Amino acid sequence: MKLNAYFNDIKESYLFAEVGARSAAYAKAHPDKKVLKLGIGDVTLPLAPAVIEALHGAVDEMSESATFKGYGPYEGYEFLRESIKNYYVTYGVKVGLDEIFVSDGAKSDLGNILDIFAKDNTILVPDPVYPVYVDTNLMAGRKVIYACANAQNGFLPMPDYSVKADIIYICSPNNPTGAAYSPAQLKEWVAYANKLGAVILYDAAYECFITDNDTARSIFQIEGARTCAIEFCSFSKIAGFTGTRCGYTVIPHELEKDSLNANKMWLRRQATKFNGVPYIVQKGAAAVFTEEGQKQIKENIAYYRRNAKLIADCMDRLGIWYTGGKNSPYIWLKCPNGMGSWEFFDYLLENAQVVGTPGAGFGQNGEGYFRLTAFGSQEVTQEAVSRIENLLKK
Repeated sequence: MKLNAYFNDIKESYLFAEVGARSAAYAKAHPDKKVLKLGIGDVTLPLAPAVIEALHGAVDEMSESATFKGYGPYEGYEFLRESIKNYYVTYGVKVGLDEIFVSDGAKSDLGNILDIFAKDNTILVPDPVYPVYVDTNLMAGRKVIYACANAQNGFLPMPDYSVKADIIYICSPNNPTGAAYSPAQLKEWVAYANKLGAVILYDAAYECFITDNDTARSIFQIEGARTCAIEFCSFSKIAGFTGTRCGYTVIPHELEKDSLNANKMWLRRQATKFNGVPYIVQKGAAAVFTEEGQKQIKENIAYYRRNAKLIADCMDRLGIWYTGGKNSPYIWLKCPNGMGSWEFFDYLLENAQVVGTPGAGFGQNGEGYFRLTAFGSQEVTQEAVSRIENLLKK
């Protein structure tokens, strides 16, 4: 028996586990201090009333023989996929019903999608980067290379034709930096991928935070993307499903290589390894896209946008450089006075009792930067901003 030795190539401690451990240790040592958390990107508002009503209705259905549901379709119930298809239409994108696959979250699919790709593909990810992209490939023994994201390019790296890659990860609006690509910028990435015969794995988990027409909502808004891209979306951020778990992945029929079709391969993979998302959860997810559901959801997103503005305005007053805060729930700031990321983490925790996420945990280029999130309650966000400003303006 042999264990997977590639696990030696990943960091022993997951970034957010380390943040949690340090925060808990401080709280235990200082029980009189109230620690405010603007670190992990978990939501705080409850599920929308329309979603709760749909969940209750689905539970009632499960209690009657006539409406009881057992195993569902591997790709998701048609009523939810139809709702997702219609949602895409609202920002000018047409996808087929059989190109949509419902899952238990974008994080799962971003890791599981690797099942349909050969081990010897070279992976291109931005640095800094959401750790899941890197770790899931290192676990499988793939070669990972990096696109340099930095202050000079606004943390939005562009294609370099001297670099050859097979699988390209793009997250926009980005986690952790909050930076978001324009359609013109994504057009360059699509051209690069098509020329190289590569595939873009496009993480659109935060598309619901986009407020202007200068930022792309979907990779499929770009001509040529259907031959080179897979898109991953989540109900976690649009509708607060972080604990309920639901997401979806879109794989166009045109995405093929060497007579193999990615759409058909993914369906086969799901049929082999996945029994689908519970009917009850899918009914709740479908309610997100109803007229009443959208009204309630948009109110929740506006709440988080206001939190983001509170943090961004604070950075402006302090004269601290940052990205995000607009079109994104994340504010990616340059640590003041040349502090390192973990140094600033400890400084904020010890002197203001505020928890954020050290940029160094997202990659080499994250050193010296720090991420704050807008997903706290408005009261917590306001208090945290006040503490940060009072501390740093000195």
